[in-house]
Amino acid sequence: MKLWVLGSGSAGNAVLVECGESRVLVDAGFSPRVLASRLQDIGVAPASIEACLVTHEHTDHVKGAAAGARRWGWALYASAGTVDACAELVEANCVRVGTGETVSLSRMVATTFATPHDAASPVGVRLSCTHTGATAVVCTDVGHASESVRALCTRADLLVIESNHDEGMLRAGPYPPSVQARIASRTGHLSNRACADLTRGAVHKDLAHVVLAHLSAQCNDHGVAHQTTADALRRTRYRGALSVAMQHHVVGPFLPRAGRGAPEAQYALGL
Repeated sequence: MKLWVLGSGSAGNAVLVECGESRVLVDAGFSPRVLASRLQDIGVAPASIEACLVTHEHTDHVKGAAAGARRWGWALYASAGTVDACAELVEANCVRVGTGETVSLSRMVATTFATPHDAASPVGVRLSCTHTGATAVVCTDVGHASESVRALCTRADLLVIESNHDEGMLRAGPYPPSVQARIASRTGHLSNRACADLTRGAVHKDLAHVVLAHLSAQCNDHGVAHQTTADALRRTRYRGALSVAMQHHVVGPFLPRAGRGAPEAQYALGL
C-alpha cells in the first residue's frame, strides 16, 4: 500500500491510495487539469485510477470528481445525502453508499464512517488492502471526535487526519465571529489540540505514519500543528513518522511498516 496527499486545505483536497495495481482517490477537490498535473508529478496516469470516493459535497472535496469520472472512466461513490446535495454527482451516476457500508474494489475494500460536519451526510473513509491487510484512513472535515470518528481512526497503518486550526489563531484571525463559530463548532473543523488528542488515542503497534491535513491558511501554522501532535505522541508508544500535508503540491508516498506488505516510509518529518 502507498498513499499520497495530492493537496489538502480549503482550496482543494485529494488523497490517492494504491494497493498493487489498484488506485483509489478519496475526494477530488481540484479541477481535472490540476488533478492531472499533480498525478503526473508522481508518475500516475489519471485513467489508471479505479474509483473516487467523495466524502461530502463541499467544493473543496468534490470539484473535479464528476468531470474526472467522465474523462478518465472512474467509478464514483458517495453517501446518498452527498449525491442528492450535488447535481454533478447525480448526473455522473454516482453510486450511493450507505454509512457503514463497504465497497469492494479490485484490490481494496472501502468502508465509510459517519463524521460530524456541516454537510448533508459526510463520511470518513477506511481503505484496506485485501492481500496485505494494510489500512489507510482519511479523516478530515470533522467538528469533534465522535464515537464514529474514533472507530474510523482505530487500527490504521496510515492515518490522514485533520489539524485545521490553532484555537488562539482562530480567535485572533481575520474571520468574522459567525465564521469563527462555525469552524470551532461540533460540526466544523478539528483544532490542533483536538487532532493531537484523537491521534494519541489511535496509536497502536502498526501505525506507521500520521499525516496532518486540511490546515487553515489563515488560522494555523505548519510548525505549530506539527509540534502540537508531536508533543502528544511523545507521551505514547508511537515510533512512526509525522508529516504535514501541503495545499499546493503532493506529499508522499507514505507506506506501512515493513512486514505489512511494504518497506518503511521514505518521506517523513521526524518527531
